[in-house]
Amino acid sequence: IVAIVKGTKAECVIKVLNKIPLDIRKMVKEVTLDMAPTMQKIVSSSFPKAIQVIDRFHVQKLAYEALQEVRISHRWEQIAIEEEQIKLCKTTGTEYKISYLENGDTLRQLLARSRYLLFKTPNKWSQAQKVRAKLLFKYFPDLEHLYHKVLQLRQVYSQTELKDVARLKLAK
Repeated sequence: IVAIVKGTKAECVIKVLNKIPLDIRKMVKEVTLDMAPTMQKIVSSSFPKAIQVIDRFHVQKLAYEALQEVRISHRWEQIAIEEEQIKLCKTTGTEYKISYLENGDTLRQLLARSRYLLFKTPNKWSQAQKVRAKLLFKYFPDLEHLYHKVLQLRQVYSQTELKDVARLKLAK
């Protein structure tokens, strides 16, 4: 059907949906969609009375991506610090000594190896991940704060059935 109608994909979908009588389309109360602007355009124009709800998968995905971006930025900072220390040692003629944490990781390795534990709930961490998380949160408390916010968001979605209760929890 879309191939028959000329225009952008959004315009094609809108043209097809607009073949449904407006009074029927106005009966649609809610549409769940991803965050693509084209989807918002389609829903706005085809279902004028519908409330647009972003699906939980995409909201949670954004939250996890933000958490990972902070972890990665810390890692780049550690790489820069390490490189600066190596340069300094070369100019002063001293030997560069790598600092290891209690679990055998460097800070740089800790940040790289913590990627997957940040996607899990603490009860699903292995013993090594528990140790790594404790160190990660000790050296990077902002990651701990963000991690717990992401867990709270996840909990709202997994433990709340009523929309109004969920909205209240999200607002808090």
